[in-house]
Formats: sequence, structure tokens, C-alpha cells
Amino acid sequence: MNIIEFWFDFGSNYSYLSMMRIRRAAAAANLRVELKPFMLGPIFKSLGWETSPFVLQTLKGDYVWRDMRRQCVKYGLRWQRPSLFPRNALLAARIALQGEGTSWLEGFCEQVMLANFADDREIGDEAVLAGILAELGADSAKIIAAAKTDACKVALRARTVEAQARGIFGAPMFFVGDEMFWGNDRLEDAIAYATTMVTAAAA
Repeated sequence: MNIIEFWFDFGSNYSYLSMMRIRRAAAAANLRVELKPFMLGPIFKSLGWETSPFVLQTLKGDYVWRDMRRQCVKYGLRWQRPSLFPRNALLAARIALQGEGTSWLEGFCEQVMLANFADDREIGDEAVLAGILAELGADSAKIIAAAKTDACKVALRARTVEAQARGIFGAPMFFVGDEMFWGNDRLEDAIAYATTMVTAAAA
């Protein structure tokens, strides 16, 4: 089974669209998804931005919120503009790192995105994240404790350094092998490319 890597930040609104679609779309194409949480903040800072360009550029930000309403209608997703943007997603990302290889990771990532972009909840709040983990049947206390360790902090920094080394400049970003696809509107292109690779390998 071929793999599509999904690099995302929980504070990224367009990553929300992809997170809520990729599981079903990849399964339909017989692809395996590898979720790759990372932090956009350090990458933005390396470009000289202190926050999201959607905040720095008012006209772009105004457009994006209109576009998000349209896109959520298109995909049948719930939407509520966050009262705080971008939200602090550091703990959520560290928790997601603890979930790699577990049965609860996909559900956790989807529920965090819904909390942020459909329910306008504070995803930096430990109680919110603990509640999501508990609903998924995961040991929230153990997982959150592990997410707060120095080892996990180092791992998330390393993941973000890896993102920069691979040329990632925004989210969502998809990789099929070394081929990069940027943006929610390229999810289908990434899946099609991965499917073509599978077909070519079988020929």
C-alpha cells in the first residue's frame, strides 16, 4: 500500500479542511496516511513573519474567512470562525506525536480540528485535550504527561526542523515520496499521483 504524508498544524484553517477529508479519500484510493504534526510558527518566523500571513495581510485574511465558509459548505463540514486565530497548538501537536502508531491518533486530530474550527474551543487548554482523549478511550493523564516531557519537546522541534529541511513553507502539505503538494485544493492531486505510482509499479 502506498503512503501519503500529511503535514499539518492544528492552528491552520486549511489543514482543518484536509484533516476532515483525507481519511476517507485515502481509503477509497487504497492509500495509507501518515499524519505529520508540526509547528508553522518557527517556519513563519524564519520568513520574517511573527504570525500567520492571514493576520498580517488584512485583505488576504478577509478573503480567507469568506473562502472558508464556501469551502465548508462545499465539503459539508461544520464551520465557526475562531474567536482567536491562530490558536496555540503546541500541546496538541506534542500529544499527536505521542499518538503516532496508535489507534486513537486520527480521531484525536479530527476532534481537535473540530474543536478549533467548528466549536471555537481553546485547543491550548489541557482540559479540552484531555476530554478529547478520554472520549477516544485513551489514557489522557499518561499521554499528556508524556507530551510535557523534555523528550517530546525535543521531538516536536526536530519534526519542525525536518519540515523546513524538506522545503515546507505552509500547511497543509502532502508528500508522495519526494513529490510535494501544497494546500487543501491539492489533496486530490496528491492522491491521484500516489495512485498513479502504484499502478506504474504494478505494470
